[in-house]
Amino acid sequence: MDGTDFPHDLMQIQHAWNATYRALAAPRPRNVTALRRRLLRLSVRLWWHPYWTQGPGGREELRGRALEDPGPR
Repeated sequence: MDGTDFPHDLMQIQHAWNATYRALAAPRPRNVTALRRRLLRLSVRLWWHPYWTQGPGGREELRGRALEDPGPR
């Protein structure tokens, strides 16, 4: 990793995405439709976040960083 500092809100969105994905991956998840919709909304927010206009790449690093530091659950 190159030491990029990601904005706090971007890290929060990635943490929320990870938590939602884990909830969907659980055996017999509840509220599947709501979880899928949330995952889609979070995916859109991640993809179109203004941070990505600053330069190329970094999305994989964000995912890795969010997994290393799981943040709030």
